[in-house]
Amino acid sequence: MVVERWIRLIAGILILASLALAHWVHPYWLWFTAFVGLNLLQSALTRWCLMEEILVKMGVKRG
Repeated sequence: MVVERWIRLIAGILILASLALAHWVHPYWLWFTAFVGLNLLQSALTRWCLMEEILVKMGVKRG
């Protein structure tokens, strides 16, 4: 898989995990959901994503 698909996969997992934690553990986990959403928004507007840089350094190829 290429970086873009990995980013979508990781973001989806983090959002679903934080929603599950908010449901079964504590509602404050919704702040983590908002954090992931804000990072997605920021990366769309600025075209910079820290997760992309981390994945490239780990050897994942760009699209």
